[in-house]
Amino acid sequence: MQAKKRYFTLLSAGTCLALLFYLGGLQWRAARSPRRGQPPGSRHGPGAERPWPRFPDALRPFAERPGPDGGGGGGGRVSPRQRRDASAGLYRGRRCRMESCFDFALCQRNGFKVYVYPQQKGEKIAESYQNVLAAIEGSRFYTSDPGQACLFVLSLDTLDRDQLSPQYVHNLRSKVQSLHLWNNGRNHLIFNLYSGTWPDYTEDVGFDIGQAMLAKASISTENFRPNFDVSIPLFSKDHPRTGGEKGFLRFNTIPPLRKYMLVFKGKRYLTGIGSDTRNALYHVHNGEDVVLLTTCKHGKDWQKHKDSRCDRDNTEYEKYDYREMLHNATFCLVPRGRRLGSFRFLEALQAACVPVMLSNGWELPFSEVIDWNQAAVIGDERLLLQIPSTIRSIHQDKILALRQQTQFLWEAYFSSVEKIVLTTLEIIQDRIFKHISRNSLIWNKHPGGLFVLPQYSSYLGDFPYYYANLGLKPLSTFTAVIHAVTPLVSQSQPVLKLLVAVAKSQYCAQIIVLWNCDKPLPAKHRWPATSVPVIVIEGESKVMSSRFLPYDNIVTDAVLSLDEDTVLSTTEVDFAFTVWQSFPERIVGYPARSHFWDNTKERWGYTSKWTNDYSMVLTGAAIYHKYYHYLYTHYLPASLKNMVDQLANCEDILMNFLVSAVTKLPPIKVTQKKQYKETMMGQTSRASRWADPDHFAQRQSCMNTFASWFGYMPLIHSQMRLDPVLFKDQVSILRKKYRDIERL
Repeated sequence: MQAKKRYFTLLSAGTCLALLFYLGGLQWRAARSPRRGQPPGSRHGPGAERPWPRFPDALRPFAERPGPDGGGGGGGRVSPRQRRDASAGLYRGRRCRMESCFDFALCQRNGFKVYVYPQQKGEKIAESYQNVLAAIEGSRFYTSDPGQACLFVLSLDTLDRDQLSPQYVHNLRSKVQSLHLWNNGRNHLIFNLYSGTWPDYTEDVGFDIGQAMLAKASISTENFRPNFDVSIPLFSKDHPRTGGEKGFLRFNTIPPLRKYMLVFKGKRYLTGIGSDTRNALYHVHNGEDVVLLTTCKHGKDWQKHKDSRCDRDNTEYEKYDYREMLHNATFCLVPRGRRLGSFRFLEALQAACVPVMLSNGWELPFSEVIDWNQAAVIGDERLLLQIPSTIRSIHQDKILALRQQTQFLWEAYFSSVEKIVLTTLEIIQDRIFKHISRNSLIWNKHPGGLFVLPQYSSYLGDFPYYYANLGLKPLSTFTAVIHAVTPLVSQSQPVLKLLVAVAKSQYCAQIIVLWNCDKPLPAKHRWPATSVPVIVIEGESKVMSSRFLPYDNIVTDAVLSLDEDTVLSTTEVDFAFTVWQSFPERIVGYPARSHFWDNTKERWGYTSKWTNDYSMVLTGAAIYHKYYHYLYTHYLPASLKNMVDQLANCEDILMNFLVSAVTKLPPIKVTQKKQYKETMMGQTSRASRWADPDHFAQRQSCMNTFASWFGYMPLIHSQMRLDPVLFKDQVSILRKKYRDIERL
């Protein structure tokens, strides 16, 4: 029995060997025989590349790729290697980094200045790219002199490089090469939203970018050059140039759950790139708290490719309003489209709907500085079915934190084209000046990287926003800055009484008198003797904005800003400073004003009426952090400061605009004595601004000019007033710390 098994095994093995020799011989003869159209003597030499054998295509796609008209016959599937080869023209400089493809010397001479090429005659620029260029030209980085520039931006429209788009600029290759400052793209920045076209939507922008940096939407991690390129969000042509709408999170509701847990509404690509994930969304949709809707109705010939689910999907799609879903959902699915990026991303951020990213390989916007794990859920397209269980497992505290972070990021970096452009430029500036670059805490915590200027200080404790994070408190003393514009002719003038009262404060470290009067400085003996140093600085330009210059003499964190005709007691000064120590990022003071919208004139109005509502605290008697002097001087455009100086008015309004724009909070009004209104309005000096009949009209005009530059109205109304403990209570005056305030 065993012998029969051995014979059978040998026979089987012999048969297999014979079959192998036979088939091998056929292949060998086929290889030696000349191909049709090939000379009989041609052979692959020993060093020649041998062709791969042709195997049957076992992984042939189920459907042909559609053509531009929606039909089939689009060719075979493109391999990753072919895709890389197709974009080789774009990434000939794929090894570029700041150290190898950027000339730092241009930035060391004049700082970080950006030059925009003048627009060429006959060249059309789309509105979106006009907004990009306007944001640069309106920024503090702009220079019209290419000799001072550190970075160059093309005036040729590079945003839309889809050849099927009406915005596509032809012959861009030759136009760019003809620019005399091009220098193979060195120190150039190219903005791009759309690249490639059907069927593969590669990331090729259609011309050789050389050593230029890309600020690009929908860029893949494969093609992204770290610390060289900048990933920007995909934004629509309707995205506002400046300002932008605020986020939609109005209340920090606990628990932070909405009607829907997870939503999506968009196109369902039946074939081609981007179709895999969207075609599978129906597996997760339950029609209750997970509502994922797709429609086949897009493209000219969608009916030719409709499948059995299309009619049902289209019917379900029409039942829901997209905006209603967006504003009533906790999580919003953000799957890739034809390209990696999607408009859904910014829409979800604004709506305080936590984005659930399903776009494998997408380099998220500003990923170099933004920690997206604090504001989004990064999913995997291959694990779509796990998404519902994953987001249901997130704790409510974490959900609230995610939603709050979406609002911060939206308002700080994404709500307008200007913020997107400025964030891009600030990131590049941080790369150039690494020794003062912002850290992750600055970028990911209020107020964000655009308002924290590293040139001011590299230490977080020097800014008013991070005391709690560092476990610090501001210095317990202040510097008083008195703005003097009238000559000193009498020892009974209000400025001298004010100086004596402020000097008696237990928190006063020094007093600076800014002499902006046309008359010469008074002799030293004319100033009263005080227990604290009095420094008199003569203003060089004698302009209003000089009161907010970042003087080196200011050594304390707090600045008590005073007009020369202000009447304050020592007790009032002490109490205001005590309040400010609890709110170091805000303006704290006495004289309050408000703004309103005038429907008849369709413009902002300014009012000095004494009501329970206010939105400004005038800097004639206010305390704030000295960083705002630096921000006022270096952040605000010269046009606004020149307006203030020409009018000799509105500098206090502009400072309130700036601080409210940074903090997103109103100022704080402290206890006001009744006599202050009559004192201020009763000044009879012709030099006093209060005596100017045009004073009020000018301030109305300033309000609207400032709001126009900011792109929105940053001032916020408040009805909060802080009084001392036991203020006006019917108890013994001896039990009250600030008892003198009640007597005034």
